[in-house]
Amino acid sequence: MSVILGINAYHPGASAAIVIDGKPVAAIAEERLNRIKYYALFPKLAILKCLDIAGIELKDIDYVAIGRDPDANRSKKIEYLVRNPTKLLNLIKIKMSKSSLGDMKELFVRELDADPAQLRFEQLHVEHHLAHIAGSYFISPWERCAGFSVDGSGDFVTCMLAKCEGDQIDIRKRVFVPHSLGSLYMMICEFIGYRKYGDEGKVMGLAPLGGDTYHDTFEDMVNLTGDSFTLNSKYFMPFGSNQGMSFDENGQMKIHRHYSDFMVEKFGEPREPYSDIPDRDRDLAFGVQRIFEKGYMHLLNILHGMVPDERVAMAGGGILNSVANGKLFDETPFRETAIQPAAGDEGLSIGAALYVSNCILKEGNRYEMQSADLGPEYSDSEIKSSLNHYGIKYIKLDRDELIDKTADDIEKGCVVGWFQGRMEWGPRALGNRSILANPGRKDMKAILNSRIKRREWFRPFAPSVLAECQSDIFDHTHPSPFMLHVYKIKPEWREKLVAVNHVDDTGRLQSVARDENALYYDLIKKVGEKTGTPAVLNTSFNENEPIVCSPQEAADCFTRTKMDTLAIGPFFCRKDD
Repeated sequence: MSVILGINAYHPGASAAIVIDGKPVAAIAEERLNRIKYYALFPKLAILKCLDIAGIELKDIDYVAIGRDPDANRSKKIEYLVRNPTKLLNLIKIKMSKSSLGDMKELFVRELDADPAQLRFEQLHVEHHLAHIAGSYFISPWERCAGFSVDGSGDFVTCMLAKCEGDQIDIRKRVFVPHSLGSLYMMICEFIGYRKYGDEGKVMGLAPLGGDTYHDTFEDMVNLTGDSFTLNSKYFMPFGSNQGMSFDENGQMKIHRHYSDFMVEKFGEPREPYSDIPDRDRDLAFGVQRIFEKGYMHLLNILHGMVPDERVAMAGGGILNSVANGKLFDETPFRETAIQPAAGDEGLSIGAALYVSNCILKEGNRYEMQSADLGPEYSDSEIKSSLNHYGIKYIKLDRDELIDKTADDIEKGCVVGWFQGRMEWGPRALGNRSILANPGRKDMKAILNSRIKRREWFRPFAPSVLAECQSDIFDHTHPSPFMLHVYKIKPEWREKLVAVNHVDDTGRLQSVARDENALYYDLIKKVGEKTGTPAVLNTSFNENEPIVCSPQEAADCFTRTKMDTLAIGPFFCRKDD
């Protein structure tokens, strides 16, 4: 039996995961513990929490797997430097910002106060996009499929196409920097005023409000070739002219300029953040989403030509584009997807650990992830202590009473905080750290934004739907347990789901099966019995912060916002009581 600690460090989405005998037993992003969104330094708290969940100590670790390999693609890096010697200084700065992972034992001694005599692990590096693909392939039930990873960049690569079979991932193609669909999307985000790391999801929500005004311009930005694609460099700052992204001493991400002077000449000055959104910027959002999807499908079709399978395991930050994921079944030959819930860079920790277990150690213990419940959970006494600390009145209920009273409040239009079991792995609240509401109320989106979420007016909320009802409500039957596919809502359901029906009549679906989350499933079923709609509005339990992890954070959020109800463990709290 092996104990593998996977980590993503000195990179956005710092995280840790523990895989024991081929099975993930714990995984958590550092931001959930230190409350710094997209934290990018060393995941000290996440490592310690994962060890605690697994019931082991540092001395028990056999391998540390890191989702980055500085030796990967060395010849391509040298080739780029030879052609672009003026970029050397900034590229050295980028390398130095990530160099702390050289000696992991020394890092553990410094950051975790570890006894060096007890650190017996072997340190292994896994190329960035290999770790991404491994994180989805090795949580699937399949023994063979295609593998696809796309993001901004990692280890000098922006996209990887692969064949996955047995315990091997055979790389068929890499796309190298500076040609990056992720960087293209980020550039437009910056230009239209969304300059924070992770703002791509906002622009994806804005896109349906725009039109195809700049069709020809975006066609000029991206050139699709027979076996890949290239970006037109005149729209972008040259790769290496700055650090692209960096992080400060507090681990907070900073994005450096991606758009060129030509963009300013063509479109005028970039929009200032938080100002009104003109038609120009709505149309730019539409354009980048359209061309991203076109490039995405182009790469997937190339992949299918290399690996003619109907199944594809996908990961990387680009895979969080759930709109594209919902369309690939119509625009490519693929019929099934496997996507781990932490598809972005925080998922590198579990991907690297699974790669080591399967591809290097050949342990042969395949694991199918049916639930994202890999984070910490809390006892009734810990929950009660937090409620008492905040002076929150509560009653303790049995399971059926809790479900019934919570469903009653959802039916009546209350905003409900739902805190149950282990925290979810990944960026989505999936029914354990969620805010729930009635999706059939026309005013619910405005209520949530005014009372708690304070999000941009155009951003949609998501529906959680009973899995067996998905085909009745949506135009696609492929399940979406981790909320990573957007599908059209059928006309007869749009009014019933008015609070989660986006302007283009779509919804970012979470399909909920009982064997994946029985308590959440039974709650949605009870809501359906009361409302006639087997669905709830599900958004993350937070207020412009990382999703709550502990009972204390949940109680604090409940207290300071205008949430009506809190169902936390077996305890039911209502403000009007």
